[in-house]
Formats: sequence, structure tokens, C-alpha cells
Amino acid sequence: MRHHLRELIRLGLLAALLVALSACAHDQPVATDSGCHGDCRAERYVIGPGDVLHISVWKDPNLERIDTVRPDGMISFPLINEVQAAGQSPMQLQKTLSDKLRQYISDPEVSVVVQEVHSFAVSVLGEVKTPGRYELKDQSTVLDVLAQAGGLSEFASPSKIVVLRDDNGVKRRILFDYNTAVYGEQPPVYVHPGDIITVP
Repeated sequence: MRHHLRELIRLGLLAALLVALSACAHDQPVATDSGCHGDCRAERYVIGPGDVLHISVWKDPNLERIDTVRPDGMISFPLINEVQAAGQSPMQLQKTLSDKLRQYISDPEVSVVVQEVHSFAVSVLGEVKTPGRYELKDQSTVLDVLAQAGGLSEFASPSKIVVLRDDNGVKRRILFDYNTAVYGEQPPVYVHPGDIITVP
């Protein structure tokens, strides 16, 4: 009986410890967020304003067109008029167009190809050689973008770099240590469209 009681107490303490650890993990401040690591390169591309799309419908050359996503995120397409493109991946937009075209065409097979990327832009401010806004053509790391900006100036504080990010209205501050990243002591931190990298 005593052995059974001790086992119940041990299990209870273990459960309490797990709950406490879980709570601590959820209470970490956003300033310590390490950003996106590892397989971020595999994240799907999201279409944005300014991107140039090649859209075609199999066996219907009249519905093939090249369209630029407007600042409001919309495109115009024959038969279905206005379509929201920004915020969708190419695969999602294919499905959206197919669903809307079904009332006019039997089983339409739609293809969406991003021909030119203009919505993936990141700004670099502070102690770099060439501050500014940089258009990216592919998923890039913070190091990649800093290199495009000419690298850090002699007055920069490499361990105090911050990436400012807007995640659907939620503001995040991601700390970035330049030296740790250069020497491979941390996973690569990938930038998102609209990120602002500040170098004090």
C-alpha cells in the first residue's frame, strides 16, 4: 500500500513539473524569439502585390494571360472578374481559379506560375554600408541580406541586431547575433517579406 502511495505521489509531482515547464515555454518574451530556422526554405511562397503571374487553362488558349498583382492584392481574370491573389500560394490560387471557373468550364485545369517576384522586399537600417530596401528573388537569410547591404560598418554592434516582423498584425522582435551566425553556432535565420533589419 505504501509503495502504491509513493508511486502516486511521484507521478503527481512529475505531472506538476511538466505543467510548469510547459507554462514557462509559453511565457517566453517575443524579444528572445530566434526566428525561423531549419526547413524555412521549404515554406511555400505566398504571392504578394507586384508579383507577375503567368496563368493558363489547359486546352483553352483564350484564358492564358500574364497578370501583375495589384497593390490591393487583386487580379482580373476572364469570366470570373476580380480574384484575390495576394496571400495565397500558387497552388491555392490555382484551386481558387479552378473552383470559380467550374461554372463556365467542365473540370478546368489551371496553372499558376510566378514569373517575377517583386513583393519579397526587406529593409536594412542602421550601421551597414548601404542601408535601404532590397528586393529578394528567393528565400534568404539575415546574413544574405546584410551582405547585400555591404556588410556591417565599423561602428556596428553585431550582437544587438534586431529583425522587426509583422506576423498578421502581431509585432515581433527577433534578436540576431551576427558573429554567432557567421561561425555557424546557430541555425540560419530566414527573413520574411516586409522584415526590417536594424543594426545599432
